[in-house]
Formats: sequence, structure tokens, C-alpha cells
Amino acid sequence: MFGKLKGLFGGASGVAVAAPVSGTVVPLADVSDPTFAQGILGQGAAVLPSEGRIVAPADGTVDVMFDTGHAVSMTTADGAELLIHVGIDTVQLNGQHYKACCKAGEKVTKGQTLIEFDPEAIKAAGYDTVTPVIVCNSDAYAAVKLEASGAVAAGDALLSLQQK
Repeated sequence: MFGKLKGLFGGASGVAVAAPVSGTVVPLADVSDPTFAQGILGQGAAVLPSEGRIVAPADGTVDVMFDTGHAVSMTTADGAELLIHVGIDTVQLNGQHYKACCKAGEKVTKGQTLIEFDPEAIKAAGYDTVTPVIVCNSDAYAAVKLEASGAVAAGDALLSLQQK
């Protein structure tokens, strides 16, 4: 109820999701994997990393840290369910070139390192490092809006989620 009142009277009516990595913003539709590009897992955006560190895009709790370290899912303090997937088909690397820096159930703060990875080694192994950031519960929001284009730094605004 109070969330709706805030929206009516000019308070925050949405959820901010920061870029989890520095790099170049890529519209989700341009990602080579159709599962991401078609929004099957949810709406969002992607970043082509310029560095090898994924940080928490908001305060929240880690739900799943994949054993391979190539992906992490978390629920933000505002209830957004996010999946950050470092690279395309990189699960096949079986954790090579990735280091998980958190674990399931851990509370994290915006900017805290979640994953470290070696983008050059991943590319050398033949994989695309583009990193989709998916709002898995997109249907819980009126809109998922891309807030950035071009170069972005980790922590910069990437997506805004408008409350229903």
C-alpha cells in the first residue's frame, strides 16, 4: 500500500538495477543466444565487459551461485529477481577462467564483487563474453526500461523497473 502512495505523491515508484560490470551496453535482442534475445527468461539488457569483475547491481541476497562461477542469480532488496550470466554457452568451460566470490544465501550490497573472470581467456577459448542481465520476474513490473547505452561503468544505472 505504501509503495502505491509513494508513486502517487512523487516518491520512488520503481526499482533501479545498476550495471554489474563495466563495458558496452548491448540490447538484449542483439545477444546471439535466442533464450536471452527473445526474452524467454525475462526482460533486461546485456553488457560486453571491458573488465573481469561482476558486482552486485543492487543490495539483496544471492539465490544461486552456479558451481561453474559463470552465472549468479539474486533477489534485490526491492524484490527484483535477477540473473547475471557471464558469456554465452560458457557453462561448457566448467568453471575454467571464473572465480565465485559469494555463495547462495549471502546478503550482498551494491558494488560488492560477486564473480571474477578472465575475459581474454574466455574469448581465446572461443566464447562470447557478452553478459546478459535478466529480470526473471519481469511480469511483476509494468515496464523494464533500458537506462543506458554505449559505455557504462559498473554501478551506473542500467535498468529501471516500473512498479505496476
